[in-house]
Amino acid sequence: MKSAVKAAMERMIIFSIAAIYIVQQLTQLEMFTPLLGCLVFFAIAILLPKLKGLTLWLTVSFMVAGTVLMLLQNVEASVWFKSAGINVTIVTLFLFAPLFGIPVRLPVYVDALKRFYEANFRSKAALFIGTQFLTQIMGVFINVGSIPVVYQMVFVKPQPGMSRLLANALNRGFAGAILWSPYFAAMTLVTSALELPWSSVLPYLLGLAVLSLVVSWAVDFRELREAETEPPQHELAKKQGSAAFPIGLGIYLITAIIAILVLERLVELPMVILICMAAVLFPLIWCMAKGSMAVYRQGLKNHVTVTLPALQKEITLFLAAGFFSGSIGVTRFGTTVPALLEQIPLSVSLTFSVFTVALIAGTSLIGLHPIVPVTILAGGIDPVSVQISPMYFAVLLLGSWSLSNPISPASAVNNLLAGLFKKPVFEVAVPNYKFAGCMAIVLIIYLMVVVAPT
Repeated sequence: MKSAVKAAMERMIIFSIAAIYIVQQLTQLEMFTPLLGCLVFFAIAILLPKLKGLTLWLTVSFMVAGTVLMLLQNVEASVWFKSAGINVTIVTLFLFAPLFGIPVRLPVYVDALKRFYEANFRSKAALFIGTQFLTQIMGVFINVGSIPVVYQMVFVKPQPGMSRLLANALNRGFAGAILWSPYFAAMTLVTSALELPWSSVLPYLLGLAVLSLVVSWAVDFRELREAETEPPQHELAKKQGSAAFPIGLGIYLITAIIAILVLERLVELPMVILICMAAVLFPLIWCMAKGSMAVYRQGLKNHVTVTLPALQKEITLFLAAGFFSGSIGVTRFGTTVPALLEQIPLSVSLTFSVFTVALIAGTSLIGLHPIVPVTILAGGIDPVSVQISPMYFAVLLLGSWSLSNPISPASAVNNLLAGLFKKPVFEVAVPNYKFAGCMAIVLIIYLMVVVAPT
C-alpha cells in the first residue's frame, strides 16, 4: 500500500510541475517561478532514492556542484528558482508527447507494416536503408518505443548475416529522429534556449537527416555487399507480390507534423504548449474516428502507469542538469570560452564547432547524457560571441547530440538493442564509432557550406 501511495505521489509531483509550467507560460506571471523551483527541488529529493549507478552519481554531483557554485556566487533566491526550472519544459514534454504514438500502435497499422516490409525490402541494402528510415519516422512519434516495434517487423523472418547491420540501422534511425522531431527533449531544449521556431530549423535538419542515411550506407557498404551473397529469405514475399505502405498511418504521420507546423504559425504560444495541446487532442480524435477508443484508453493507461515511471530517472537527471547549467551560467562561463578560442589560429566559428562536437560526443562515449553539455552550452554561450548565428548553433547542437547517441554505452537505445540482440552494450555501440566520426565531419562541412556561421 505504501509503495502505491508513493508512486501516486511521484506522479502527482511530475503532473504538478507540468501544470504549473503550462499556467506560467500562458499567464507570463513571474509569481509562479518560485513555486516551480520549489517543486523541482522537491521532485529531485523524492525521486533521488530510486536512482542507481551512474545516473545517481551524476544527479548528486550536479546538485552538489550547482549548490556550491550558487553559494560561492552569493546569488539571490530568485536565481536558484529560475535555474531549477530550466529543464521543466522537458518534463512537460515527457508527460504529453508520447500520446502521439498511441495511434501508431493500432494493430491494423502494425500488421500492414509487417506485410509492407516482407514484400518490399528484398535486397539487403534496401532492408538496411528501409529499416533505418522507418525507425527514424516511427521514432519521431514513439521515441525509443520505435526500436521494438521496427525490430519485430524486421525479424519476422530470419536475416542471415544481417544481425549487426540491422542493429546499426535501428540505432542510427533513432539518431536521425533526434535531429528533427519536435517531440524530443533535444529539440525542445535547443529551440527554447535559442528562442527559435521549430519550423525555421526544420529544413536544415531534414537535410542532415537525409545525409545521415547516405553516410550510414557508405560506412557499412562493404559489409552490406558481403551480406548480399547470403541466400534470400523473402520467398513468401516474392510470391505475394508488393504491398503498399498503410495509407491511414501515412496520413496520420503527415497530418500530425502539419498540425504542429500550422499551430506554430497561427498560434503565438511556446512550442511545448502547442505540442501538449496537439498531443491531447490529435490522437484522441484519430482513435475516435477509427473506432479504436479501447486502444486509446489502453495506451493512455500504459503511459501513466508504465512509461512515466520508467522515465523518472531521466526526469530527475534532466532537472538536476538544468539546475547545474544555471549555476554554470552565473559564473560567466559564456564569456570565458570565446576568449580561450581566440587563442587558436583558426576561425572562432570553426574552432567552436569542432570543440562542441568533440565535447558532446566525447562525454557520451564515457556515459554522460548529451543533455548535460547541450544544456550548459545552449544556456551559457551567446552565439554571437563565437561568431555564429542562433540557427547555426541549433543545428550544431542537435547534430552533435544525434551522432553521439549511437556511440553512448548509457543511451536507452543501445541498452535496449543489447537486450534484444542478447549482446553486451559495448558490442552494440562500437560498430557506430566510424559512423559517428564520419557524421562529425559531414556535420562541420554541412554547417559551413549550407547553414553558414553568420
